[in-house]
Amino acid sequence: MSIFAALNVYHDLASRSAAMNMAIDEALLESAAAPSIRFYRWESPALSFGYFGRFADVADKASERDLVRRWTGGGIVFHGEDLTYSVVIPASDPVFAESSMSIYENVHRALRKALVANGQSAELALAASVVDAGTEIVDRGYNCFANPVRADVMIDSCKVAGAAQRRTRGGLLQQGSVQYVDLGNGLAERFVQALSEARCEKSLNKSLIERAEKIAEQKYGTDSWLRRR
Repeated sequence: MSIFAALNVYHDLASRSAAMNMAIDEALLESAAAPSIRFYRWESPALSFGYFGRFADVADKASERDLVRRWTGGGIVFHGEDLTYSVVIPASDPVFAESSMSIYENVHRALRKALVANGQSAELALAASVVDAGTEIVDRGYNCFANPVRADVMIDSCKVAGAAQRRTRGGLLQQGSVQYVDLGNGLAERFVQALSEARCEKSLNKSLIERAEKIAEQKYGTDSWLRRR
């Protein structure tokens, strides 16, 4: 059964800075009237780290990668060769009423279905031995893909997909990354199909990009945001 009754799909083909990618996700959350998923790219190797992470844990990567602090939680994620996506759910949608953990798990079930359809033996991490997504370690400076949490996507005991969330009065943002698997063979399309049977292709409009540029300038692109902890 699909998660969403309908879903807007953004294939953002432009390569963007880390700050701008985070800002577009926030702008989508601000303006969302329906659930959406956005797939996006990075203009250079990047590193994102969670809202509660410490800058000191990533400072030594500044010469190698475009660093950005996410608005969502979670650990350190290396970007550039991954499939990066964001799911936005407005508060007006019935799915928003579900628990954050349920949404996290259901999105990853859809991704697992897409990977299995591509011939991968993917499973969800549900064992008691992994760290639960609600525990404190999620917001420490650790490598996200070295530390699976409950409902992450695993292949042969290796974490290949994780995500982090931010819930506001207006909606929920889930930012995710898929790594260490073949990202071709229609994986993104299969993922979208598993999320909803009713899909609508969308493009980022001018007003949303302009709003994102302001958010990037005032927040994600500032040294004060990057070093706030």
